[in-house]
Amino acid sequence: MNKQSIHDRIDNLRAALVEQDLTAIIVPSADPHLSEYLPEYWQARLWLSGFTGSVGTLVVTADFAGLWTDSRYWVHAADQLEGTGISLEKLAPGQPNHIDWLAEHLSEGDSVAVDGNVLSIAEQDKLLTAFDANDITLITDRDVLTDIWTDRPTLPTAKLYVHDAQFVAQSAASKLAAVRSGMRDAGATHHLLSSLDDIAWLTNLRGADVDYNPVFLAHLLIDIEDTATLFIDNNKVSAEIEQSLTDSGFTLADYEAVQDALGALTPENLLLLDPSKIAVGTLSKMVDNVGFMEQMAPSSLLKSVKSDADIDHVREAMRQDGAALCEFFATFEQRLANGERLSELDVDSMLIEVRSQQPNYVSPSFPTIAGFNDNGALPHYRATAEKFSYLDVSEGEGGLLLIDSGAQYQNGTTDITRVVGIGQVSSEHKRDFSTVLKAHVALARANFPDGIASPLIDAICRAPLWQAQMDYGHGTGHGVGYFLNVHEGPQVIAYSASTPKERAMKAGMISSNEPGLYREGKWGIRIENLMVNMPVQQPTETEFGNFLHFETVTYCPIDTRLVDKSLLTAIEIDWLNNYHSQVYAELNKRVSGVALEWLTERTKAI
Repeated sequence: MNKQSIHDRIDNLRAALVEQDLTAIIVPSADPHLSEYLPEYWQARLWLSGFTGSVGTLVVTADFAGLWTDSRYWVHAADQLEGTGISLEKLAPGQPNHIDWLAEHLSEGDSVAVDGNVLSIAEQDKLLTAFDANDITLITDRDVLTDIWTDRPTLPTAKLYVHDAQFVAQSAASKLAAVRSGMRDAGATHHLLSSLDDIAWLTNLRGADVDYNPVFLAHLLIDIEDTATLFIDNNKVSAEIEQSLTDSGFTLADYEAVQDALGALTPENLLLLDPSKIAVGTLSKMVDNVGFMEQMAPSSLLKSVKSDADIDHVREAMRQDGAALCEFFATFEQRLANGERLSELDVDSMLIEVRSQQPNYVSPSFPTIAGFNDNGALPHYRATAEKFSYLDVSEGEGGLLLIDSGAQYQNGTTDITRVVGIGQVSSEHKRDFSTVLKAHVALARANFPDGIASPLIDAICRAPLWQAQMDYGHGTGHGVGYFLNVHEGPQVIAYSASTPKERAMKAGMISSNEPGLYREGKWGIRIENLMVNMPVQQPTETEFGNFLHFETVTYCPIDTRLVDKSLLTAIEIDWLNNYHSQVYAELNKRVSGVALEWLTERTKAI
């Protein structure tokens, strides 16, 4: 993006602040559904700053512009913000976030605007707590960008479609009944959902309003008795889908009508909502004395536990994905061996080509990360046509290529990271790779109590890296949806996360296992598989409660050419060999020719 355009937009924004008698503005990375990936209409922070990362908060005052983001994006953000007049503010323990900065630098009587349509209730509470103590006014009833973003994109209009019935184990009507049961347990009369994956799961519908996630823009208001109103652009809904929704107990209303519907609630009602997933603006017409019950939505817990049928479908999607990856890696290595010059962009296009040939393929599940050498040290790097690297090495030298990719299939969502060597890899490459592999194996082999808070098991994975005085700045694992968002809660394997009861590990949850190691300016390593929480079979102890273990369901070889066997224990070597034996058994009938040759070679025991 042109740096002068960024300067002009920030100048126009400052002029708007003066015109509206505002001291500062906060521009988060969010929409009215608090989504991770946003429709273009809601990408205000990107439009203003040019920073393309998925997480970041921009603050602008008369004489300051700063963007806060976490360690995954520091190098990436510093490069994109250079020359824009916007400073990079690093989110790190002990460092002030944007709320702290505003509370410290603004004065009594100052005012801060943030569009309430993209501000969660939970975030508003944090702002009010900080600002009230300093007599700073928070204004959430306006979008300051309205007059300066003159070519703002329109909202998406993609048609809804039905999640293929052969892959759906539970009807929308029964899911709705289960949510109402959760409402009764909580004592709520009404329940508001704005999180798009919850709504897609509950209705058994999918859409294409958001890149990479098969969801659609909508709100859902459920009462305890018999009404469940889906607020959506009716032009997206076919007559067949409307009838199906009606038969399942849903009624339709216009997308913009949700505020009026909430305004009709009375003090006798008690509304259940998740404060981290509902925007302040959505509630703007509610009367003051309607009761709120703030807790995680029942659907978020229900959809995190996949049924046995769902898990069987996911296993098949993983086999399909594994077969596609065999085709990719075999062709990729062959083209390199033939002397063809390939780039990080080629990796992305090749992956989409092979995956799109698999049954039930829909789209990538997130932007492919293909980072060679120092680019791989940026955990959320993305090559673009304007900036990418070729996979070039000098004679006698080598490098590491990190590839993090995934796909949406009607029968499952995949997410996998592999690292491959290009040229002559070094002993340092192998040492780092082997240490990350030890961490991956430690978690993959773990048994843990049924119901343990998911952040607590992070240390199991990090222990081998910590022992070597190494670490990584991101979480070890996230939940994964079933033909839904690739990042799904409530479980998260990250020791820095809080441990509410909703983050308990339960059988049927699918999580990633992705330890890493990043040497800035040199290389990055991450090994990622998806795993299902499964009950321990034939437990040797029964008096200490039930235990779970992980079943790895990603089927793709880990590059043993990067392994220093002397650094692995016998148990770790056995795990790797057993994993590769399983991968070969799952995939060898699905590939042929050079792909089968590649699979056979890469799954040999070490």
